[in-house]
Amino acid sequence: MRDQVDLSGFVREGEDGMRRLDLALDGVTCAACIGEIETAMGRLDGVTGARLNYTNSRLALAWKTPSFNPADAVERLRTMGYRAYPFEIAEAEARDSEQAKHLLRCLAVAGFAAMNVMLLSVSVWAGNVSDITPETRDMFHWISALIAIPAAAFSGRPFFVSAWNAVKRGSLNMDVPISLGIILALGMSLVETALSNHHAYFDSALMLIFFLLTGRFMEQAMRRRTRAVAGNLAALRSPVAARIEADGSIVQVPTARLAVGDIILVRPGERAPADGLVVAGASDVDESIVTGETQRRSVAEGASIYSGTMNFSGALRVRVEAAGEGSFLSEIERLLEKAGAERSGYVGLAERASRIYAPVVHVTALATAIGWLIAGASAHDSIIIAIAVLIITCPCALALAVPAVHVVASGALFRAGVLLNGGHAIERLAEADTAVFDKTGTLTLLEPRAANAGDYPPALVEKAARLARSSRHPLARALAMSAPHGALFDDACESAGEGVAAVVEGMEARLGSAAFCGVGAERPDGAGHDASAIYFRHGDETAMFLVRQTLRADAVETIAALKRAGMEIEIVSGDNEQATRAVAEALGVARWTARARPADKVARLEELRADGRRALMVGDGFNDAPALAAAHVSLSPITAADVAQASADAVFLGERLAPVAQALAISRKARGLMRENLLIAVVYNAIAVPLAIAGLVTPLIAAVAMSGSSLIVTANALRAAPRSEEAADVDAGARAPATQAGAPA
Repeated sequence: MRDQVDLSGFVREGEDGMRRLDLALDGVTCAACIGEIETAMGRLDGVTGARLNYTNSRLALAWKTPSFNPADAVERLRTMGYRAYPFEIAEAEARDSEQAKHLLRCLAVAGFAAMNVMLLSVSVWAGNVSDITPETRDMFHWISALIAIPAAAFSGRPFFVSAWNAVKRGSLNMDVPISLGIILALGMSLVETALSNHHAYFDSALMLIFFLLTGRFMEQAMRRRTRAVAGNLAALRSPVAARIEADGSIVQVPTARLAVGDIILVRPGERAPADGLVVAGASDVDESIVTGETQRRSVAEGASIYSGTMNFSGALRVRVEAAGEGSFLSEIERLLEKAGAERSGYVGLAERASRIYAPVVHVTALATAIGWLIAGASAHDSIIIAIAVLIITCPCALALAVPAVHVVASGALFRAGVLLNGGHAIERLAEADTAVFDKTGTLTLLEPRAANAGDYPPALVEKAARLARSSRHPLARALAMSAPHGALFDDACESAGEGVAAVVEGMEARLGSAAFCGVGAERPDGAGHDASAIYFRHGDETAMFLVRQTLRADAVETIAALKRAGMEIEIVSGDNEQATRAVAEALGVARWTARARPADKVARLEELRADGRRALMVGDGFNDAPALAAAHVSLSPITAADVAQASADAVFLGERLAPVAQALAISRKARGLMRENLLIAVVYNAIAVPLAIAGLVTPLIAAVAMSGSSLIVTANALRAAPRSEEAADVDAGARAPATQAGAPA
């Protein structure tokens, strides 16, 4: 009798009448599970949608039929070998952490055992060509067996359990041939040891487990980083809202209970719990999560605000227009979930090769054993030859072909200031042919600067910057960055809304509005209207500093380098047309889009995908997170919002944009080496397998040949690190002084 599962408390119902439930799954080990699970769920009566996100093992179910019981889906998954429970962030993180610890323990056991058995094997190999006695050789083999069998039983559990579950449900996954190879190698080694024969293969089985566990642990570690997305989104949600009742009283209610038409109070320092329309009050709000712009927007009666928007200066009364599943934050979550699920289906070079390679290898070994039996060989000799085929075709070379290049290329990217988040980031980067850039914080520096500070004497700029550090005004903080060193003026006094003044060298110095400083407010030709002005006066010295976001110092050179590499360039920004056009013209980018919401950015990426393009998205804001997840590959600066960093495939350091071009160059070279390594593995097997099938290769020679092929692909992978002259070519011009650093943004 099956356990009854009550999931009613976890089901969400949308305004369209659709019911939804997110389930966390245990047992999802490869991308092949996606189709199997989604197909099985789609066959359940009433289910209208089923999407599995392989990255975080999250299954999203949707249905409209009231009679459908989600417990039936859980039971169906159980019979397929998957354990399902309601998806909750804290529990999912805890399960991920425990799984990571288990994989690490398995990896440690496999590595320790493999090293010890290898030492014993070296002694046997050396002794077989010298004067080792049969008794000594048998003793070494039995010691190896005592180490290898318990170690393999423990460290191989991730493969054995997955393979057994697949066999029980009548299907095959990649863990089935892996488990079969490990068990056969250990079993035949035990038989050879009992018969006092010369060779045993305990070391080969343990090394295979160690290599495969290394890859699985790294993949799992990459996937764990994506948990940060949901955690950061949750941090932007207000758990409670201050609802204003009909009698004017204020009641704290859970945000989930808000309904369209409710009037809520959003105090200074609070985030809006729902999308709505301001019906009373005025304030400045930070809606960078919507537009990506860090400059605050003034709102008053009639203005719209979105959930997650931070209120700063005044209390607002807001009429709820959308709450719960219909809010802006929920839209971001849905876009992220959809993009993550689509991206998780990406199959890398090694996986595509393994899907063909592993079944062929085991069928070949089985056919070899049957063929030799038919030819009249003994069962022992037939199995020995089949084992030799398995060993010589052991996927060590294949397993190392891509990961070895990944390791070297990852080191080269790290030295270039690029930190990888995703397991397939290098391969996807190499495939990119179009670069789509956000503007603010990506092509431009996140914090605004005084763009024309270089037009004034350094001494004047230093005095103005020292005075600016006594003010809390955003324009003053931007000016202070022009000369970050030097002491504050002791008697500086700020007048709210006007400016700051201090006695400097016996005369009063003022910084602030034109009226406060007693200077004209007329701007010079070409100053543009996208810049904010702050004025300075000290005696007869006056200055008007234009504060705006400035281009990254090497943005022009980096965009030019990407164009030379054959990349098409676009800018898609949430900022206004004037600011976006100015940056596009400064960088020589012909195609640009302004006032783009998160959904608009995702839609543009989908258009590019439909046209056969593979887009590299570079962005930094919360509003860029869905686009970063939806792009073929994505990069984010280290100054980006946490959600953006977690959604991107890689993060680049510093204020320079050159790492984007360097990442592309290194990844393209790495992809070429991956293909070379796979070719080496294929050529090796094309030569070695026929010899093994013919019985001309002993298991010892097979083990040596296998190790040799692994060394060859590893040595070839070392070429992924760019030589010094190559690195200089990639970086050429990017370190040059910025000629466009003050371009309007």
